[in-house]
Amino acid sequence: MCGICGFTGASGSAEDLAIVKGMCDVMAHRGPDGEGIYIADGVALGHRRLSLIDLAGGGQPMVRETDELSSSVFSKAIMFDHVRGDKAAVGDVEVDYPSSFVRGRYSIVFNGEIYNYRELRCELEDMGYEFKTDSDTEVLLVGYIAFSEAVLKRLRGMFAFAIYDAKTHELFCARDFFGIKPFYYTKQDGRFIFASEIKCILEHPSYNRELNEDALAQYLCFQFSALHETFFAGIYKLPQGHFLKVYENGEIEIKRYWKPEYSIDDQRSEQETVEAIDHAIRESVRFHNVADVEVGSFLSSGIDSSYLAACLAKENPGIKTFTVGFSEYEGERDEVSWAQELAHRLGIENDSHHISEEEFWRAFPLVQWHMDEPSADPSAVALYFVDKLAARRVKAVLSGEGADEFFGGYRIYQAPLASAHMHLIPKPLLRAGSKALRRAGKRGANYLERASEQVEDWYYTNANGVAFTSEERERILAPALLERLHKTTHPGGPERLIGLSVQATVCAEGSSESDSTGLPTPQQLTAPVYAEVSAYDEPTRMQYVDLWFWLVGDILLKTDKMSMAHSLESRVPFLDRAVFDLSASIPTSQKLSESQTKVTLRQAAERAIPRDWAQKEKLGFPVPVVNWLRDEQYYNQVKREFESEHAKRFFNDVELVRLLDEHRAGTDNSRRIWIIYSFLVWYRVFFIDRKKPA
Repeated sequence: MCGICGFTGASGSAEDLAIVKGMCDVMAHRGPDGEGIYIADGVALGHRRLSLIDLAGGGQPMVRETDELSSSVFSKAIMFDHVRGDKAAVGDVEVDYPSSFVRGRYSIVFNGEIYNYRELRCELEDMGYEFKTDSDTEVLLVGYIAFSEAVLKRLRGMFAFAIYDAKTHELFCARDFFGIKPFYYTKQDGRFIFASEIKCILEHPSYNRELNEDALAQYLCFQFSALHETFFAGIYKLPQGHFLKVYENGEIEIKRYWKPEYSIDDQRSEQETVEAIDHAIRESVRFHNVADVEVGSFLSSGIDSSYLAACLAKENPGIKTFTVGFSEYEGERDEVSWAQELAHRLGIENDSHHISEEEFWRAFPLVQWHMDEPSADPSAVALYFVDKLAARRVKAVLSGEGADEFFGGYRIYQAPLASAHMHLIPKPLLRAGSKALRRAGKRGANYLERASEQVEDWYYTNANGVAFTSEERERILAPALLERLHKTTHPGGPERLIGLSVQATVCAEGSSESDSTGLPTPQQLTAPVYAEVSAYDEPTRMQYVDLWFWLVGDILLKTDKMSMAHSLESRVPFLDRAVFDLSASIPTSQKLSESQTKVTLRQAAERAIPRDWAQKEKLGFPVPVVNWLRDEQYYNQVKREFESEHAKRFFNDVELVRLLDEHRAGTDNSRRIWIIYSFLVWYRVFFIDRKKPA
């Protein structure tokens, strides 16, 4: 796990060195073990290293030297390597490591881990390639030389990388299958600029910081940045499963190299499925345990981390596990007490910490700085603290992300099953019943409403029901902002995009309808993704949409940013291609019932953890924001932010205070309040203070 950055158009000047050095410095938390810079005629590459594999020889940027040193097509480059203590300088820029001159056609900066690198290395050695290190970085680079972009489909791991070809002057960039590792880019003044974190791009003098207001409009409905645009105008996210090429003439091409495919196996028995899951998870844990340092595990009350920790304990007896909770919760809602009980039953070590409300609120601005874009998921702060706890003792941990999306873990996926028997009732009658129940304040209104609609009409991610609807968004946004957004091509038309992406083609491929402000609705943004799986049942379609939006936009973003804030690598064994392929073959009837989620995954987990634990109901990392917002101290703190001048630029402040007062009076508006508050704190950090919070 590391941090990467770079840009095209470099000339090898002292100014280029200073720029890439500044980009590296701002993400030093991603790699405290070393720094490397490569500058050639045409490109500058930077790298911060967190060493986990080949501790001595895996430094970057890595250059593949050639036998054609006299050939003029290979640039003579300056490499500033990772050995600390000495001084070197280019012009007036002094750096803390010696330089050397290298010749080579290919150079790479890479963030992530290739778990099958040993197997791929054997294949490449059989083809005649030789290696100088034991690192997965060199295997990835040589694999690209041997197979070009086809190497991507051979990889098993998480990755974001850039490879420069000094002969063709082309830059090849790629992001892993599920978007575990981030990759941001922009094009400014003819230069392509990329990095693992947006704040690195902000350090480049060619980029002028500007808010992308379109991203705010979609954020209110999704609670995260749902587009491949970011909150910074002109900065984009390379979509998961895509690669990008920057040609010598500056043109950029983006292609999708992989997409999740479902191939349902209705002939396999439930018991056979359970056996297949257990085999796949244990094998994935073995792969994710590959490291030259100790690997620990998170441990919560849920089955996902518990299953992984138990499997890892079989590989590494004496593993360390880590848990956080909140002192406000006691008994069944306390993650810490649950985790300590399981650790005792499994005979493994557990470190735990109860987060106080003072710690939570004090850390929140720093969390927003590390996230780069506003995060309205309160559990990001909890992750910040559990990562901090783990980083004191290990350099890598296993974490359970992906299990819910792959194996049917969210209760909302059960909704189509629960309403299946309603299909004989006329839709208008169901809608009328829903409205009547809502007017009367009775339960069941949402149930009838969903039964009257296709899943595409009401489900757009796991944020359903907690974020703002399109209509609520119209009320909450400031009139002047609404007018500006109405005049903008949405969701950021092709003329504003550097490259096409799934969401970027919504206007062309999706519905032409929009809400009254002219903004695309969440349903429009998810429509092209739903169209890719239209032949499958509703729970499968919901899971697929979550892969494209919720998983990468919320879950994996906070997983990466919060762990790297503490120089910790978070590894996610459920997000393995082999595990996904298996999950994509399991029929819904073996994933979900009306009364149970993750049916076969729970049965598989019983082979590693106690049965009562495997059948426990999901807690979902509860954060007591609901209660805090009714406390006088935090009510006033949020109210001050809601009434600030920068809040009035974006929002109807009267509506904001109304939300807050309604919540204090008993209506649960906590998630909507948190969505607004998170954005305002983030905006203050990046556009008012413009510095890392203390």
